[in-house]
Amino acid sequence: MIKVTKFGGSSLADARQFQKVKDIIQSDSQRAVVVVSAPGKRFPDDNKITDLLYLCHAHLKYGVSYEGIFSMIEERFYAIKAELGLQVDLEAEFAQIRSQMHKGMSIDYLVSRGEYLTAKLMADFLGYSFIDATEWVSFTYDGKLDMDKSEESLSALFKEKSRVVLPGFYGALPDGKVRVMSRGGSDITGALAAAALDAGVYENWTDVSGILMADPRIVENPRPIAHITYSELRELSYMGANVLHEETIFPVRKKDIPINIRNTNEPGDPGTLIKQSFKKETREERKRFITGISGRKDFSIITLRKGHLTADIGTIRGVLAIFEKYNVPIEHFPSGIDSFSLVVSTEKIKPCIYDIIGEIKGFCEPDSVTVTDNIALIAAVGRKMASIPGVSGKVFGTLGANDINIRMIAQGPDEINIIVGVENKDFEKTIRVLYDSFIVGGKDA
Repeated sequence: MIKVTKFGGSSLADARQFQKVKDIIQSDSQRAVVVVSAPGKRFPDDNKITDLLYLCHAHLKYGVSYEGIFSMIEERFYAIKAELGLQVDLEAEFAQIRSQMHKGMSIDYLVSRGEYLTAKLMADFLGYSFIDATEWVSFTYDGKLDMDKSEESLSALFKEKSRVVLPGFYGALPDGKVRVMSRGGSDITGALAAAALDAGVYENWTDVSGILMADPRIVENPRPIAHITYSELRELSYMGANVLHEETIFPVRKKDIPINIRNTNEPGDPGTLIKQSFKKETREERKRFITGISGRKDFSIITLRKGHLTADIGTIRGVLAIFEKYNVPIEHFPSGIDSFSLVVSTEKIKPCIYDIIGEIKGFCEPDSVTVTDNIALIAAVGRKMASIPGVSGKVFGTLGANDINIRMIAQGPDEINIIVGVENKDFEKTIRVLYDSFIVGGKDA
Protein backbone atom coordinates (compact mmCIF):
# COMPACT_ATOMS: atom_id res chain seq x y z
CA MET A 1 0.00 0.00 0.00
CA ILE A 2 1.17 3.50 -0.87
CA LYS A 3 0.56 6.42 1.47
CA VAL A 4 0.52 9.94 0.06
CA THR A 5 1.57 12.49 2.66
CA LYS A 6 1.03 16.23 2.38
CA PHE A 7 2.74 18.67 4.76
CA GLY A 8 1.45 22.21 5.28
CA GLY A 9 3.45 25.39 5.71
CA SER A 10 3.65 25.19 9.51
CA SER A 11 5.18 21.71 9.15
CA LEU A 12 7.97 23.13 6.96
CA ALA A 13 8.66 26.49 8.57
CA ASP A 14 12.33 25.82 9.36
CA ALA A 15 15.03 23.14 9.55
CA ARG A 16 13.66 21.76 12.83
CA GLN A 17 10.28 21.18 11.20
CA PHE A 18 11.98 19.58 8.17
CA GLN A 19 13.57 17.09 10.57
CA LYS A 20 10.16 16.25 12.07
CA VAL A 21 8.85 15.56 8.58
CA LYS A 22 11.78 13.28 7.81
CA ASP A 23 11.23 11.35 11.05
CA ILE A 24 7.56 10.86 10.15
CA ILE A 25 8.38 9.66 6.62
CA GLN A 26 11.09 7.27 7.79
CA SER A 27 8.85 5.77 10.47
CA ASP A 28 6.63 4.18 7.78
CA SER A 29 8.04 2.72 4.56
CA GLN A 30 4.63 3.07 2.89
CA ARG A 31 4.98 6.86 2.86
CA ALA A 32 6.38 6.98 -0.65
CA VAL A 33 4.87 10.24 -1.96
CA VAL A 34 5.39 13.57 -0.21
CA VAL A 35 3.58 16.79 -1.19
CA VAL A 36 4.83 20.05 0.31
CA SER A 37 3.60 23.59 0.81
CA ALA A 38 5.85 26.64 1.09
CA PRO A 39 7.33 27.42 4.55
CA GLY A 40 4.86 29.03 6.91
CA LYS A 41 5.33 31.11 10.03
CA ARG A 42 8.01 30.14 12.55
CA PHE A 43 6.47 32.34 15.25
CA PRO A 44 3.33 34.55 15.49
CA ASP A 45 4.85 37.72 14.00
CA ASP A 46 6.74 35.89 11.25
CA ASN A 47 5.81 35.90 7.55
CA LYS A 48 4.68 33.08 5.31
CA ILE A 49 6.91 32.66 2.27
CA THR A 50 3.92 32.79 -0.09
CA ASP A 51 2.79 36.10 1.42
CA LEU A 52 6.27 37.53 0.87
CA LEU A 53 6.25 36.38 -2.75
CA TYR A 54 2.89 38.04 -3.36
CA LEU A 55 4.32 41.19 -1.78
CA CYS A 56 7.34 41.03 -4.09
CA HIS A 57 5.04 40.96 -7.10
CA ALA A 58 3.09 43.96 -5.79
CA HIS A 59 6.36 45.90 -5.46
CA LEU A 60 7.31 44.95 -9.01
CA LYS A 61 3.93 46.02 -10.31
CA TYR A 62 4.21 49.50 -8.80
CA GLY A 63 7.90 49.99 -9.48
CA VAL A 64 9.01 49.75 -5.84
CA SER A 65 12.21 47.92 -4.87
CA TYR A 66 11.59 44.31 -3.91
CA GLU A 67 15.16 43.60 -2.78
CA GLY A 68 14.55 43.73 0.96
CA ILE A 69 11.60 41.33 0.77
CA PHE A 70 13.26 38.95 -1.66
CA SER A 71 16.36 38.84 0.54
CA MET A 72 14.17 37.68 3.43
CA ILE A 73 12.93 34.83 1.24
CA GLU A 74 16.45 33.86 0.21
CA GLU A 75 17.65 33.89 3.83
CA ARG A 76 14.87 31.50 4.92
CA PHE A 77 15.79 28.91 2.31
CA TYR A 78 19.53 29.32 2.75
CA ALA A 79 19.11 28.79 6.51
CA ILE A 80 17.24 25.50 5.97
CA LYS A 81 19.86 24.32 3.49
CA ALA A 82 22.78 25.20 5.79
CA GLU A 83 21.29 23.68 8.96
CA LEU A 84 20.47 20.40 7.21
CA GLY A 85 23.65 20.22 5.12
CA LEU A 86 21.82 19.97 1.80
CA GLN A 87 23.30 20.15 -1.69
CA VAL A 88 20.58 21.97 -3.66
CA ASP A 89 22.09 24.74 -5.78
CA LEU A 90 19.97 27.56 -4.39
CA GLU A 91 22.24 30.18 -5.92
CA ALA A 92 21.33 28.98 -9.40
CA GLU A 93 17.65 28.66 -8.49
CA PHE A 94 17.43 32.21 -7.16
CA ALA A 95 19.39 33.52 -10.14
CA GLN A 96 16.78 31.94 -12.41
CA ILE A 97 13.96 33.56 -10.48
CA ARG A 98 15.71 36.94 -10.49
CA SER A 99 16.12 36.73 -14.26
CA GLN A 100 12.31 36.76 -14.51
CA MET A 101 11.84 39.64 -12.07
CA HIS A 102 10.50 42.47 -14.16
CA LYS A 103 7.32 44.52 -14.15
CA GLY A 104 5.38 42.16 -16.39
CA MET A 105 6.44 38.86 -14.83
CA SER A 106 3.85 36.17 -14.16
CA ILE A 107 2.50 36.37 -10.61
CA ASP A 108 1.67 32.65 -10.77
CA TYR A 109 5.26 31.75 -11.58
CA LEU A 110 6.66 33.91 -8.78
CA VAL A 111 4.36 32.78 -5.97
CA SER A 112 4.75 29.11 -6.95
CA ARG A 113 8.50 29.27 -6.23
CA GLY A 114 7.90 28.78 -2.51
CA GLU A 115 6.54 25.27 -3.04
CA TYR A 116 9.04 24.56 -5.82
CA LEU A 117 12.11 25.35 -3.69
CA THR A 118 10.69 23.59 -0.61
CA ALA A 119 10.15 20.43 -2.66
CA LYS A 120 13.71 20.65 -4.01
CA LEU A 121 15.12 20.86 -0.49
CA MET A 122 12.88 18.12 0.88
CA ALA A 123 13.71 15.73 -1.97
CA ASP A 124 17.43 16.21 -1.23
CA PHE A 125 16.83 15.75 2.51
CA LEU A 126 14.85 12.52 2.09
CA GLY A 127 16.84 11.12 -0.82
CA TYR A 128 13.63 11.04 -2.91
CA SER A 129 13.16 12.04 -6.54
CA PHE A 130 11.77 15.49 -7.34
CA ILE A 131 8.90 15.82 -9.81
CA ASP A 132 7.88 19.37 -10.70
CA ALA A 133 4.14 20.04 -10.55
CA THR A 134 4.26 21.41 -14.10
CA GLU A 135 5.11 17.88 -15.29
CA TRP A 136 1.77 16.43 -14.21
CA VAL A 137 -0.78 18.90 -12.78
CA SER A 138 -2.70 20.14 -15.83
CA PHE A 139 -5.06 23.07 -16.28
CA THR A 140 -7.21 23.86 -19.28
CA TYR A 141 -6.91 27.26 -20.97
CA ASP A 142 -9.88 28.57 -18.99
CA GLY A 143 -8.00 27.85 -15.77
CA LYS A 144 -9.91 24.74 -14.70
CA LEU A 145 -8.05 21.78 -13.24
CA ASP A 146 -7.99 18.78 -15.59
CA MET A 147 -8.16 16.01 -12.99
CA ASP A 148 -8.22 13.06 -15.38
CA LYS A 149 -5.18 14.22 -17.35
CA SER A 150 -3.30 15.10 -14.16
CA GLU A 151 -3.91 11.70 -12.62
CA GLU A 152 -2.85 9.90 -15.80
CA SER A 153 0.37 11.92 -16.02
CA LEU A 154 1.47 11.24 -12.44
CA SER A 155 0.60 7.56 -12.72
CA ALA A 156 2.93 7.29 -15.73
CA LEU A 157 5.75 9.24 -14.05
CA PHE A 158 5.52 7.18 -10.86
CA LYS A 159 6.27 3.98 -12.71
CA GLU A 160 9.84 5.24 -13.13
CA LYS A 161 10.28 6.79 -9.67
CA SER A 162 9.04 4.91 -6.63
CA ARG A 163 9.67 7.61 -3.98
CA VAL A 164 8.96 11.21 -4.87
CA VAL A 165 8.50 14.71 -3.52
CA LEU A 166 5.94 16.93 -5.26
CA PRO A 167 5.42 20.67 -4.83
CA GLY A 168 1.81 21.57 -4.16
CA PHE A 169 -0.32 24.58 -5.12
CA TYR A 170 0.46 24.86 -8.83
CA GLY A 171 0.56 23.16 -12.21
CA ALA A 172 0.75 24.12 -15.88
CA LEU A 173 -1.55 25.49 -18.55
CA PRO A 174 -1.53 23.81 -21.98
CA ASP A 175 1.19 26.22 -23.15
CA GLY A 176 3.43 25.26 -20.23
CA LYS A 177 2.94 28.45 -18.23
CA VAL A 178 2.61 28.08 -14.47
CA ARG A 179 -0.89 28.27 -13.03
CA VAL A 180 -1.51 28.40 -9.26
CA MET A 181 -4.54 27.18 -7.36
CA SER A 182 -6.42 29.14 -4.73
CA ARG A 183 -4.80 29.44 -1.31
CA GLY A 184 -4.62 26.05 0.37
CA GLY A 185 -4.34 24.37 -3.02
CA SER A 186 -1.57 22.04 -1.88
CA ASP A 187 -4.34 20.00 -0.24
CA ILE A 188 -5.80 19.45 -3.71
CA THR A 189 -2.40 18.46 -5.11
CA GLY A 190 -2.10 15.80 -2.43
CA ALA A 191 -5.60 14.49 -3.11
CA LEU A 192 -4.88 14.34 -6.85
CA ALA A 193 -1.70 12.38 -6.19
CA ALA A 194 -3.53 9.96 -3.89
CA ALA A 195 -6.22 9.35 -6.53
CA ALA A 196 -3.68 8.96 -9.34
CA LEU A 197 -1.70 6.33 -7.45
CA ASP A 198 -4.67 4.53 -5.84
CA ALA A 199 -3.19 5.24 -2.44
CA GLY A 200 -4.39 3.35 0.59
CA VAL A 201 -4.65 6.61 2.53
CA TYR A 202 -4.01 10.32 2.02
CA GLU A 203 -2.33 11.79 5.11
CA ASN A 204 -2.65 15.54 5.49
CA TRP A 205 -0.15 16.74 8.10
CA THR A 206 -0.67 20.13 9.72
CA ASP A 207 -0.34 21.80 13.14
CA VAL A 208 -3.55 20.48 14.71
CA SER A 209 -4.44 16.96 15.81
CA GLY A 210 -7.36 16.56 13.45
CA ILE A 211 -10.62 18.44 12.94
CA LEU A 212 -12.25 19.95 16.00
CA MET A 213 -15.97 19.88 16.78
CA ALA A 214 -16.12 23.66 16.98
CA ASP A 215 -13.95 26.73 16.48
CA PRO A 216 -11.43 26.90 19.38
CA ARG A 217 -11.63 30.71 19.23
CA ILE A 218 -15.27 30.39 20.32
CA VAL A 219 -15.39 27.16 22.33
CA GLU A 220 -12.67 26.47 24.87
CA ASN A 221 -10.80 23.22 24.16
CA PRO A 222 -13.33 21.68 21.74
CA ARG A 223 -13.16 17.92 21.33
CA PRO A 224 -11.49 16.43 18.26
CA ILE A 225 -13.51 14.50 15.69
CA ALA A 226 -12.25 10.92 15.38
CA HIS A 227 -14.33 9.94 12.33
CA ILE A 228 -16.13 12.12 9.80
CA THR A 229 -17.67 11.33 6.42
CA TYR A 230 -16.83 13.18 3.21
CA SER A 231 -20.34 14.66 3.17
CA GLU A 232 -20.09 15.93 6.73
CA LEU A 233 -16.71 17.49 6.03
CA ARG A 234 -18.07 19.25 2.94
CA GLU A 235 -20.85 20.78 5.02
CA LEU A 236 -18.53 21.92 7.82
CA SER A 237 -15.93 23.28 5.38
CA TYR A 238 -18.49 25.23 3.40
CA MET A 239 -19.84 26.76 6.59
CA GLY A 240 -16.45 27.95 7.77
CA ALA A 241 -14.35 25.09 9.18
CA ASN A 242 -10.90 25.73 7.69
CA VAL A 243 -8.86 22.54 8.10
CA LEU A 244 -8.88 21.36 4.48
CA HIS A 245 -9.39 23.15 1.19
CA GLU A 246 -13.03 22.32 0.38
CA GLU A 247 -12.15 20.99 -3.10
CA THR A 248 -9.77 18.41 -1.60
CA ILE A 249 -12.47 15.79 -1.18
CA PHE A 250 -13.46 15.26 -4.81
CA PRO A 251 -10.37 13.45 -6.20
CA VAL A 252 -10.26 10.91 -3.35
CA ARG A 253 -13.98 10.53 -2.75
CA LYS A 254 -14.66 8.82 -6.08
CA LYS A 255 -12.15 6.11 -5.15
CA ASP A 256 -13.11 6.07 -1.45
CA ILE A 257 -9.53 6.80 -0.37
CA PRO A 258 -9.50 7.78 3.33
CA ILE A 259 -8.06 11.14 4.37
CA ASN A 260 -6.23 11.26 7.68
CA ILE A 261 -5.63 14.68 9.26
CA ARG A 262 -2.50 14.43 11.43
CA ASN A 263 -0.33 16.74 13.57
CA THR A 264 3.34 17.05 12.58
CA ASN A 265 4.20 18.21 16.10
CA GLU A 266 2.28 15.34 17.74
CA PRO A 267 2.80 12.42 15.32
CA GLY A 268 1.49 9.90 17.84
CA ASP A 269 -2.01 11.39 17.77
CA PRO A 270 -4.36 9.42 15.48
CA GLY A 271 -6.00 12.60 14.19
CA THR A 272 -9.24 12.61 12.20
CA LEU A 273 -10.13 9.92 9.66
CA ILE A 274 -12.37 10.93 6.75
CA LYS A 275 -14.19 8.23 4.73
CA GLN A 276 -17.37 7.66 2.77
CA SER A 277 -18.92 5.79 5.70
CA PHE A 278 -17.95 4.01 8.91
CA LYS A 279 -18.96 0.56 10.10
CA LYS A 280 -17.26 0.92 13.48
CA GLU A 281 -17.56 3.97 15.69
CA THR A 282 -16.29 4.98 19.10
CA ARG A 283 -18.66 4.72 22.08
CA GLU A 284 -18.89 8.50 22.23
CA GLU A 285 -19.80 8.69 18.54
CA ARG A 286 -22.60 6.16 19.03
CA LYS A 287 -24.15 8.41 21.68
CA ARG A 288 -23.93 11.68 19.72
CA PHE A 289 -25.90 12.93 16.69
CA ILE A 290 -23.81 16.07 16.12
CA THR A 291 -20.40 15.55 14.51
CA GLY A 292 -19.41 19.21 14.39
CA ILE A 293 -20.60 22.81 14.47
CA SER A 294 -19.47 25.65 12.22
CA GLY A 295 -20.79 28.90 10.87
CA ARG A 296 -20.25 32.26 9.24
CA LYS A 297 -21.42 35.81 9.84
CA ASP A 298 -22.65 38.65 7.63
CA PHE A 299 -25.48 37.37 5.46
CA SER A 300 -28.55 39.21 4.19
CA ILE A 301 -32.05 37.82 3.70
CA ILE A 302 -34.10 39.27 0.84
CA THR A 303 -37.77 38.34 1.27
CA LEU A 304 -40.34 38.74 -1.51
CA ARG A 305 -44.07 38.57 -0.77
CA LYS A 306 -46.78 38.34 -3.38
CA GLY A 307 -50.35 37.02 -3.25
CA HIS A 308 -51.00 33.80 -5.17
CA LEU A 309 -47.26 33.41 -5.74
CA THR A 310 -47.50 29.67 -6.34
CA ALA A 311 -49.85 30.22 -9.27
CA ASP A 312 -47.54 32.79 -10.89
CA ILE A 313 -45.36 30.44 -12.95
CA GLY A 314 -41.92 31.77 -13.74
CA THR A 315 -41.62 34.30 -10.91
CA ILE A 316 -39.04 32.40 -8.92
CA ARG A 317 -37.01 31.57 -12.03
CA GLY A 318 -37.05 35.21 -13.11
CA VAL A 319 -35.93 36.48 -9.71
CA LEU A 320 -33.09 33.97 -9.59
CA ALA A 321 -32.01 35.13 -13.06
CA ILE A 322 -31.71 38.68 -11.72
CA PHE A 323 -29.33 37.49 -8.97
CA GLU A 324 -27.39 35.52 -11.58
CA LYS A 325 -27.11 38.64 -13.74
CA TYR A 326 -25.38 40.46 -10.89
CA ASN A 327 -23.23 37.41 -10.02
CA VAL A 328 -24.64 37.06 -6.50
CA PRO A 329 -24.73 33.40 -5.35
CA ILE A 330 -27.74 32.14 -3.41
CA GLU A 331 -26.78 30.40 -0.16
CA HIS A 332 -30.26 29.23 0.89
CA PHE A 333 -33.82 29.48 -0.41
CA PRO A 334 -36.54 29.12 2.27
CA SER A 335 -40.07 29.55 0.91
CA GLY A 336 -43.74 29.75 1.89
CA ILE A 337 -47.10 29.84 0.10
CA ASP A 338 -47.04 33.53 -0.82
CA SER A 339 -43.39 34.37 -0.12
CA PHE A 340 -39.84 33.20 -0.53
CA SER A 341 -36.49 34.38 0.79
CA LEU A 342 -33.01 34.43 -0.66
CA VAL A 343 -30.06 34.23 1.70
CA VAL A 344 -26.92 35.81 0.26
CA SER A 345 -23.55 37.14 1.36
CA THR A 346 -23.92 40.77 2.45
CA GLU A 347 -20.51 41.59 1.01
CA LYS A 348 -21.47 40.28 -2.44
CA ILE A 349 -24.89 41.93 -2.66
CA LYS A 350 -24.04 45.26 -1.05
CA PRO A 351 -22.73 46.98 -4.23
CA CYS A 352 -25.86 46.08 -6.24
CA ILE A 353 -28.68 45.65 -3.71
CA TYR A 354 -30.75 48.62 -4.98
CA ASP A 355 -30.32 47.60 -8.62
CA ILE A 356 -31.49 44.06 -7.80
CA ILE A 357 -34.52 45.24 -5.81
CA GLY A 358 -35.43 47.66 -8.58
CA GLU A 359 -35.33 44.93 -11.19
CA ILE A 360 -37.36 42.56 -9.01
CA LYS A 361 -40.07 45.19 -8.58
CA GLY A 362 -40.11 45.90 -12.29
CA PHE A 363 -40.24 42.20 -13.16
CA CYS A 364 -42.98 40.81 -10.94
CA GLU A 365 -44.55 43.74 -9.00
CA PRO A 366 -44.37 42.05 -5.57
CA ASP A 367 -46.50 43.21 -2.64
CA SER A 368 -43.28 43.86 -0.73
CA VAL A 369 -39.53 43.24 -0.75
CA THR A 370 -37.67 43.40 2.56
CA VAL A 371 -33.99 43.13 3.38
CA THR A 372 -32.67 41.84 6.70
CA ASP A 373 -28.94 42.30 7.33
CA ASN A 374 -26.52 41.18 10.06
CA ILE A 375 -27.50 37.52 9.89
CA ALA A 376 -25.18 34.65 10.85
CA LEU A 377 -25.63 31.08 9.65
CA ILE A 378 -24.68 28.19 11.94
CA ALA A 379 -24.71 24.54 10.87
CA ALA A 380 -25.00 21.57 13.21
CA VAL A 381 -23.75 18.66 11.11
CA GLY A 382 -24.14 14.95 11.80
CA ARG A 383 -24.64 11.79 9.78
CA LYS A 384 -27.01 10.33 12.39
CA MET A 385 -29.59 13.10 12.31
CA ALA A 386 -31.78 11.29 9.79
CA SER A 387 -32.15 8.23 12.03
CA ILE A 388 -32.98 10.04 15.29
CA PRO A 389 -36.50 11.51 15.63
CA GLY A 390 -37.02 14.98 17.04
CA VAL A 391 -33.54 16.36 16.38
CA SER A 392 -34.79 19.65 14.94
CA GLY A 393 -37.14 20.14 17.87
CA LYS A 394 -34.35 19.59 20.37
CA VAL A 395 -32.10 22.12 18.62
CA PHE A 396 -34.79 24.79 18.29
CA GLY A 397 -36.02 24.24 21.84
CA THR A 398 -32.53 24.57 23.26
CA LEU A 399 -31.86 27.81 21.39
CA GLY A 400 -35.22 29.25 22.45
CA ALA A 401 -34.56 28.35 26.08
CA ASN A 402 -31.35 30.37 25.84
CA ASP A 403 -33.11 33.46 24.42
CA ILE A 404 -31.66 33.08 20.93
CA ASN A 405 -34.04 34.30 18.24
CA ILE A 406 -33.99 32.10 15.13
CA ARG A 407 -34.46 34.15 11.95
CA MET A 408 -34.15 31.31 9.44
CA ILE A 409 -34.20 27.50 9.36
CA ALA A 410 -32.91 25.21 6.62
CA GLN A 411 -32.46 21.44 6.42
CA GLY A 412 -31.61 19.40 3.34
CA PRO A 413 -33.51 16.27 2.31
CA ASP A 414 -30.59 14.05 3.33
CA GLU A 415 -30.94 15.48 6.87
CA ILE A 416 -27.19 15.61 7.41
CA ASN A 417 -27.33 19.12 8.83
CA ILE A 418 -29.56 21.75 10.39
CA ILE A 419 -28.79 25.37 9.55
CA VAL A 420 -30.15 28.20 11.64
CA GLY A 421 -29.95 31.89 10.92
CA VAL A 422 -29.50 34.14 13.94
CA GLU A 423 -28.42 37.73 14.42
CA ASN A 424 -24.68 38.39 14.17
CA LYS A 425 -24.59 39.40 17.82
CA ASP A 426 -25.77 35.88 18.81
CA PHE A 427 -23.26 34.02 16.60
CA GLU A 428 -20.74 32.97 19.25
CA LYS A 429 -23.44 32.36 21.87
CA THR A 430 -25.35 30.05 19.53
CA ILE A 431 -22.28 27.92 18.83
CA ARG A 432 -21.47 27.66 22.52
CA VAL A 433 -25.04 26.72 23.42
CA LEU A 434 -25.18 24.00 20.77
CA TYR A 435 -21.78 22.64 21.79
CA ASP A 436 -22.45 22.69 25.54
CA SER A 437 -25.95 21.22 25.17
CA PHE A 438 -25.42 18.48 22.62
CA ILE A 439 -21.74 17.57 22.86
CA VAL A 440 -20.57 18.33 26.39
CA GLY A 441 -23.98 17.93 28.04
CA GLY A 442 -24.85 14.77 26.15
CA LYS A 443 -28.48 15.76 25.56
CA ASP A 444 -28.31 14.36 22.06
CA ALA A 445 -28.27 10.76 23.30
